[in-house]
Amino acid sequence: MTPQPTSTPQDDTAGLAAYIDHTLLAPQASRDDILKLCKEAAEHHFKSVCVNPVWVETAKKALLGTGVLTCTVVGFPLGTHNTDVKVFEARGATMDGADEVDMVINIASARALDKDALLSDISAVAEVVHGEESLLKVIIETALLSDAEKVLACQAAVEAGADYVKTSTGFNGGGATAQDVALMRETVGPDIGVKASGGVRTREKALEMIAAGATRIGTSSGIAIVTGGAGTAAY
Repeated sequence: MTPQPTSTPQDDTAGLAAYIDHTLLAPQASRDDILKLCKEAAEHHFKSVCVNPVWVETAKKALLGTGVLTCTVVGFPLGTHNTDVKVFEARGATMDGADEVDMVINIASARALDKDALLSDISAVAEVVHGEESLLKVIIETALLSDAEKVLACQAAVEAGADYVKTSTGFNGGGATAQDVALMRETVGPDIGVKASGGVRTREKALEMIAAGATRIGTSSGIAIVTGGAGTAAY
């Protein structure tokens, strides 16, 4: 069973912070930007930082002793890498210290309702990630899928052993909606995490996602969310 937050976030800033993956995936991000992200995550007690694979080792070292996890992305942001490339990425990321890996599915397979292809892709990455005792989140890119395709992708993720399903990369249009989060939660059941990402920039929006069934929030606006402001970042 995927570990879930233990406190209600409605009137509890610390509880809300425990849902947040403090995220910086911009290609131009510098080492100083990553170190700042890690410092913020430690100060606000966020669940993790989410960075591109090249920054995993840097983040892991910066977060040592803070209790904040290191998360990265695989097959990002399009999901069109061959499976063996995703496996290679995932292995490298976990060897560098990633506690969690967010992989993008082959979106064309979902749109073709090709469950076998999805299972093969996700299962191969899951085997590597779980072999290093890390967690796997599967990004299905809801903005590009019909409801039937979203359901199929979530079902494949569960069958392949994913720990979470995730709405979006934030790079391919659209973002998290409460309706999609609710559909994903209904599909995966109570024991798999659901991560809402893309466009969650306020406390109210984060709470809406949690009410719909999200157990993790991916955002670049984590500080604004826990302090009651409104983020301006694209993600």
